[in-house]
This record gives sequence, structure tokens and C-alpha cells, in this order.
Amino acid sequence: MPISLEVWGDYACFSRPEMKVERVTYDVITPSAARGMLDAVMWHPGLRWIVDRIQVCRPIRFTNIRRNEVKDVIPFGVASKVMRTGKGELYLATPDSIQQRAAMILKDVHYVIDAHFEMTDKAAPGDNPGKFQEMMRRRVEKGQFYHQPCFGVREFPAHFKLCTQRPPCPEELKGQRDLGWMLLDMDYSDPEDIRPKFFRAIMRDGVIDVPDPRSQGVTG
Repeated sequence: MPISLEVWGDYACFSRPEMKVERVTYDVITPSAARGMLDAVMWHPGLRWIVDRIQVCRPIRFTNIRRNEVKDVIPFGVASKVMRTGKGELYLATPDSIQQRAAMILKDVHYVIDAHFEMTDKAAPGDNPGKFQEMMRRRVEKGQFYHQPCFGVREFPAHFKLCTQRPPCPEELKGQRDLGWMLLDMDYSDPEDIRPKFFRAIMRDGVIDVPDPRSQGVTG
């Protein structure tokens, strides 16, 4: 059951995992971020979103900013002890942990996400593809969501609507461009060994075809 969701916003940051300190964004939205946007609009245990292709509708533009970020994390051992004993504190004092970091982000972004969903074994007996398709259509038309869709970080909210007429490809995006290795998604098949999967992102006339995670050429 396919759907085309048009999304746009002022800024975006899809952080490259190889950058450990400063945030540096990918050139375009990643398939995992696109799936997260669909989940934000409609998540249900009975379906799983699969991104088929991404259309880039505006020229790729970067800008640099500085952001306040929390530098500390709660250690796993501390969290585990509190959950086990019921004693202790699970919080960070934000004023004591703020650190300014530079970030290279995207500006003036606009995409069309082509996706479909598959039914999962958690679907109820009364669930069916037509029901879910209609639910998604109504939610998008009414602007409803479970949590605000965003472009990588919560500070960069995303606007969305059903794509009824595809925007033309910008002149500078015509032709073929190799965007390098890009995060496809996380593999949760083994909860004890969650792994990232990457694919070679090739953009042709502004369109990136997203491979099946099980296909050849996808590394993990």
C-alpha cells in the first residue's frame, strides 16, 4: 500500500555517525530519518514502514551554527542499579552539563518520501491494509501526528502533506551524483546485537532509490 509524503522545513541535520564531536549532516535525509517521520505521523504495532525512494526537491544548501548540547549521559550501570533497587537518581543537571558545539546543517529542505508498509505479526484480527491506508491518509490531511515530525533533531520541525503533484527537479540536481555511503537503517533482528546498515546512495535527477536491507550492496 504505497504513500507519497511531501515534507519541508527551514533546517535539517542528519548526523553522520563517523563524526564523533561536531555534528556534520548528510547531504540529504536518510532512509531511517524518513521512516521515523512516517512513524511520527502514524505508528502502529501492526505495520512496518519501508522507504522505497526519496526525491530531493530543492538544491542542497549547508550552513553552520552553534548549539547548546548536553555533554553527559547517565551510565548504563547507574540506570540498571536504580531500576533493580528502586533507589537512586536518574537525571542530569542540564545547567551543569551544557556545552556549545558547532554543527554543519542543511537549510531550506524539501523532500518527497515514497514508502509502503507491511503488516506485522502484531496486527489484530480486524486490521487490514485498507484500514491502515485510510487511517494514514486521514491523519496526514488533518495534520495529526503522535509526536512532532522533525528533520534529525527536535529543534528542526517538519511540515508535511500528501504529495499530489511532484515538484520538478532543480536544475543543479539533474544528472547523477554519488553521495557516498549513507545510513540505511538499524537492524533490530537480534536485540542483543543491534547493527547499522549502510548503502551507497546514488542520486539520479534528484531521486535516490532505497534498496531492500536484505539486498546485495547493503553492508552492516
